[in-house]
Amino acid sequence: MTAQDSATPRMPIAVNASLVNGGTLLALLAVGMFSLTFPATVWALDGLGPWSVVACRAVLAALLAGGFLLAGRVPPPDRRHWGGLFAVAAGCVVGFPLLTTLALESSTTSHAAVVVGLLPVTTAVYATLRTGARHSRAFWVAAVAGAVVVIAFALYQSGGRPGTGDLYLFAALLVCASGYAEGGRLARELPGWQVIAWALVLCLPAGAAGAAAALALEPVHVTAKATAGLGWLAFSQFVSMWLWYRAMAATGVARAGQLQLLQPLLTLVWSVALLGERLAPAAPVAAGAVLVCIAVTQRT
Repeated sequence: MTAQDSATPRMPIAVNASLVNGGTLLALLAVGMFSLTFPATVWALDGLGPWSVVACRAVLAALLAGGFLLAGRVPPPDRRHWGGLFAVAAGCVVGFPLLTTLALESSTTSHAAVVVGLLPVTTAVYATLRTGARHSRAFWVAAVAGAVVVIAFALYQSGGRPGTGDLYLFAALLVCASGYAEGGRLARELPGWQVIAWALVLCLPAGAAGAAAALALEPVHVTAKATAGLGWLAFSQFVSMWLWYRAMAATGVARAGQLQLLQPLLTLVWSVALLGERLAPAAPVAAGAVLVCIAVTQRT
């Protein structure tokens, strides 16, 4: 065997490592944007009702995404992709924003952030059932440990009994996990930005009708906070998901999903800095435990 022959098998390994590292950076950037979602929602609720926030957010994001599709002259996806796109639309464009917005009417941002910390585990489980992926025992132990930490913290904050807001949040976890996993699967065949763009465009007709109805029925008070919050939600709905699906295509759904354990920690910071909320004393302990779980899942 020549030196050239012996070097040849190593090339795909280097390429794969580069893809994984690049995907990890994209996932971290997306998670940073995700972490501002709850504070921005609270700001938007300062001047709009929950249904108005969700519908207007979807419409503005769909118009932005549609502009990119038109500018790039992107042809419609194949028929085989539409089922997954509907799952993305139902989970990430409609279900998760609506359920979390309703939850934030009765829950604090910090409490909601900790509960949604379960999303990486629910995403990994859904992806495993959907794609047949296999992971090591250490991966699952660390993932479940992270879930136990956020559940314990959530129960501690709510006095040991889940409230209405928690029920909305747990339902949001289920629908969002399917949207994440289906989007990550589609992003292996379509560019990540096209996955979320087509999902948003699918929701545009219903979103426009919903926005018109909600704005007519709910009180509207145009404030600087409400405008800024709604603007960020619409921008992030498209751009952060664009980055997220590219990340999942490069690193795998479950691996990228574990990085989202950082999201509740970042949101806790924003809840204090932007909303003036007071954190429970156990927050630093929970944060440290979750970071350990992230390190383990990434190593495995």
